Amino acid sequence: MKRLKLTLTACLLIGLYGCNGPQPSTSENVVSQLKLSETTPEKFVQSLVSQMTLAEKVGQMTQAERNNVTPEDIKKYFLGSVLNGGGSVPGENRPEDWRAMIDAYQAAALDTRLGIPFIYGTDAVHGHNNVKDATIFPHNVGLGAMRNPDLMEKIGKATAAEVAATGVHWNFAPALCVSRDKRWGRAYECYGEKPEIGVSYSGRYVKGMQESGLVLATAKHWVGDGGTTYGTGDHDYVIDRGDTRVSEQELRDIHIAPYLNAFKQDVGSVMYSYSSVNGLKMHENARINNDILKGELGFDGFVISDWQAIEEIAAETNRERIVKAINAGLDMAMEPEFWREYITDITAAVNDGEIPMARIDDAVTRILLQKVRLGLFDSPMAADRTTDFDGVLGNQAHRDIAKQAVRESQVVLKNEGILPLNKGSKILVAGSHADDIGLQSGGWTIEWQGGEGDITQGQTILDGIKQHASDVTFSKDGSGAAGHDVAVVVVGEKPYAEGAGDYDVQPCEHCQPLTLSDEQLATIAKVREAGVPVLVVLVSGRPLLISDELPEWDGLVAAWLPGSEADGVADVLFGDFKPKGKLPVSWPSTLEDVNKNTGDAGYQPLFDYGYGLTF
Repeated sequence: MKRLKLTLTACLLIGLYGCNGPQPSTSENVVSQLKLSETTPEKFVQSLVSQMTLAEKVGQMTQAERNNVTPEDIKKYFLGSVLNGGGSVPGENRPEDWRAMIDAYQAAALDTRLGIPFIYGTDAVHGHNNVKDATIFPHNVGLGAMRNPDLMEKIGKATAAEVAATGVHWNFAPALCVSRDKRWGRAYECYGEKPEIGVSYSGRYVKGMQESGLVLATAKHWVGDGGTTYGTGDHDYVIDRGDTRVSEQELRDIHIAPYLNAFKQDVGSVMYSYSSVNGLKMHENARINNDILKGELGFDGFVISDWQAIEEIAAETNRERIVKAINAGLDMAMEPEFWREYITDITAAVNDGEIPMARIDDAVTRILLQKVRLGLFDSPMAADRTTDFDGVLGNQAHRDIAKQAVRESQVVLKNEGILPLNKGSKILVAGSHADDIGLQSGGWTIEWQGGEGDITQGQTILDGIKQHASDVTFSKDGSGAAGHDVAVVVVGEKPYAEGAGDYDVQPCEHCQPLTLSDEQLATIAKVREAGVPVLVVLVSGRPLLISDELPEWDGLVAAWLPGSEADGVADVLFGDFKPKGKLPVSWPSTLEDVNKNTGDAGYQPLFDYGYGLTF
């Protein structure tokens, strides 16, 4: 049977993943005997679940991280899923390395009594961002600025194609948070401070992501993660994983609203948030998860926890935490390191009647139905699912989509006659972020927290400027500015992901400032002192506090985190593409304004929500 064969590449690379080269059994297993093609998915799954042992059911409800699980573990514990953390990659991080790894796990899953295929998940949150040379799209805050649902669907489809080309089945995206406080280090994961942008985007992105039938999308993080206040100090995080204190109506109007169109497009999975709503962790919030999500809203996919999030539930033992989470609607636990302990605890809890078998069967049924939907039972191996491997990752068509998204996301905030730039001018380009793919891509790019330098293939803002003008000089620190007609100074934030991007008023080792660094301000000042008009391009995941400096600048453009096709920024600067971006968040004047949003009392931003100039 073709479905039970490994590709030659996979066989050669299996050894990299702690496996002695297991081949799936060619004998008839339970799945092959049930003959999916001769019945409905629902009856097929019902029959399969009825023949499963508790160990096999619990295995389906368990997800481990690739560095902590081998193909032999998949076979022994009947594990239903594996993921990679940010920056956790196989081999040399080539598409064939990914396919070989995933096929090795899949072969082990098929070589069991049941023969149930496993599902592999990854965070492809702005393109297939863990994989070197993939197309890196702008982060969500930039996409929110463009206000283009049609393009969002294309981005979802392009991302799915690159994900599928590496053999991955499941993407933990889109993030549907609504950011209400710029101090939150994950604000760039959100489309904006109002639900309207997410409402218009969520269904279209999910449609594009799931259209091929090869990749499952995930609506996350359910729910209210963008509305948190400061945490309790029980961990190192400041705002992340905090508490959203709102009425149920406000929760529905602001934070649940973006999910509804994702549900209409039958998004396959939902991921719970680390955060709480009115003091209760979402991973144990039965009212919101069971009554609203699965009951009232009719979500019929399955729910996955966030990374090791169950342990943050308040309880004496981890077993108690697991009982609370599973009974509150959790279907699969992301237990990257301690998955064996999870299996032990949940099994004991079921045997002791603390978790009803009906809840276990419901969870497993939901998981298996999505595996059927993905075609994993018919085509589990990478080569069976698609032969469209070569020329997919980072291809020009996908990069063109990303470049268009970059163009449409640029927000012109100030223009004192400096834009559009004259292609015949003598131009100085300066600043830390002008020629750095890593800084322009932000967190969740190759590494979890991102990085600096040429971490992946792409075009920088400097590259784009050089494509438009012939007399261009680059000086990172702004020296040598005298004699130039204009200076483009590109500055902004360093890359960060969850936790590390949070802002605190106290000195904080992992926290980010909401201001430009002294070095960056010195670069701008050096150019100003030379008498050269200055256009500042800000590369950041959120607005920065610039009220004091802005009067000295001749122009200001918010470029957000444009990703691998940052040359699209220059298309706007030179007027080849008419500026159309509008602020997806209010731009605060002072630190006291960072948690004020449009419609709030005392709302006096530097730039209003929806502001954006054109020419």
